[in-house]
Amino acid sequence: MRKRLLLALAAVVALVMGGCSMLGKEDEETIKIASVVTTESQIIAHIMKGMIEHYTDEEVEIINNLGTSTVVHQAMINGDANMAATRYTGTDLTGALQAEPIKDPKKAMDFVQKEFAKRYNQTFFDSYGFENTYAFMVTKETAEKYNLKTISDLASVASELEAGVDTSWMNREGDGYKAFVEEYGFDFSRTYPMQIGLVYDAVNSGELDVVLGYTTDGRIASYDLVILEDNLRFFPPYDASPFADTELLEEKPEVRKAVERLVGQISTETMQKLNYQADNNLMEPAVVAEQFLVENNYFAGGDK
Repeated sequence: MRKRLLLALAAVVALVMGGCSMLGKEDEETIKIASVVTTESQIIAHIMKGMIEHYTDEEVEIINNLGTSTVVHQAMINGDANMAATRYTGTDLTGALQAEPIKDPKKAMDFVQKEFAKRYNQTFFDSYGFENTYAFMVTKETAEKYNLKTISDLASVASELEAGVDTSWMNREGDGYKAFVEEYGFDFSRTYPMQIGLVYDAVNSGELDVVLGYTTDGRIASYDLVILEDNLRFFPPYDASPFADTELLEEKPEVRKAVERLVGQISTETMQKLNYQADNNLMEPAVVAEQFLVENNYFAGGDK
């Protein structure tokens, strides 16, 4: 009797241990996409998830709301994630790679791709097709009144204009306001530091003449604002790309193919609209992403 009881207990232990082993294996095999707190990153994470699940049999989990790109990269190094929804060339040049800014977009992309491969065995894909960088913008009426197309065009009228800029940018070294004035050779009549989220309403309402915002913010399209070309390339390029552990892509080449279908498919204007749907129309990022993929037939024509 005692022998049978011991055998039964051994069988139960074996089942439990086997179950734990299977759960661990399943957890290890799940693709985990890390996303930062921004609406943009969360939408892209769901787009990436949708593409992978549509074209492969893989299970995908999104790790949302990680504070910064540094936290995302550390999560990947620790093995807590194996993909990232958005990495930006300018951010990673001076952040993860601790390099000097590179103003040429192609050279910046080449550098981050080579360095991440060499240092971390990670793949920095080509860009989705948009960049999210700082940009000076005005209303269409102001652009027409002063014939403004580039930042340099502001030089002759800047002394008449009041500007609003991101508070953190105002005092930043290297590519902040002081360096901007030195590079472009002009200053505004008054410059107000303010929260980045307030600048769009301020220029749209006429309280300010020109503001510094982010190129993919949905309110740019909603308010029909005009982005002035950074003709001197003062701001570093911030091209957005998918990102993954190379080992994962080598083990699952179909995942690489699914993600590569997104390369070059999301323009700045498209990203503005997607962000607007979430931020202003209060749609969930997952819903925005699904609608986008369905409308584009999951980029079925993008075979690589």
